[in-house]
Amino acid sequence: MQSRNGRWLEAAGIVLVRQCPGSAKGVIFLTLEDETGIANLVVWTRVFEAHRRIILAAPMIAVKARVQREGEVVHLVIYRITDLSRELASVGMREGSFPLPHGRGDEFHHGLSGPDPRGRQPAGPRPRDMYVRDLHLDTIRVKPRDFR
Repeated sequence: MQSRNGRWLEAAGIVLVRQCPGSAKGVIFLTLEDETGIANLVVWTRVFEAHRRIILAAPMIAVKARVQREGEVVHLVIYRITDLSRELASVGMREGSFPLPHGRGDEFHHGLSGPDPRGRQPAGPRPRDMYVRDLHLDTIRVKPRDFR
């Protein structure tokens, strides 16, 4: 974000927000986040049409962009987009479980005295498992509102 106006750079991150305001005349705004912070991206109509699927659906992208500064406001104007969805999907894949050096962070340093109570199922039926035989959708009535 400290880069000078007009400088070319590459950025990658997770797409947080996609916006297409009606008053923007086809310009798309994206908000991208990585470990250093967030970046506001501007996608012109020509670039959007060339990369429509990636812009609308990819959860993680890399961009080649030019810095646009107006005072304290910094935008990255996108010229090229790369889909990084495959790399994001592979983050959690491992052969085995991830070894924790000290166990769970919320247990005693030397372990619990008995089994972990959080692993047991709660007693009784869960709310979604309840069934009322005489209750049908046709019997549910919503009180109408009069907005005059």
